Amino acid sequence: MMPLVYAETGEPQIIRKIGGSPEVKKHLEDLGFTVGGEASVISSLGENLIVKVKESRVAVSEELARKIMV
Repeated sequence: MMPLVYAETGEPQIIRKIGGSPEVKKHLEDLGFTVGGEASVISSLGENLIVKVKESRVAVSEELARKIMV
């Protein structure tokens, strides 16, 4: 298991665990990040990642991406 921030660009990853406070977990869930779901890093722009999740592209900060374990 590793944080999403270290995942290979373009490789689909299965989300294994989401860490952080209940508010952070709820925010990530609202964006489409759920345990067992699939996410793939499209690109990284500075400290932000563009992630494809549930047929959408979402920008997440490096801090949030470190809470998503794949």
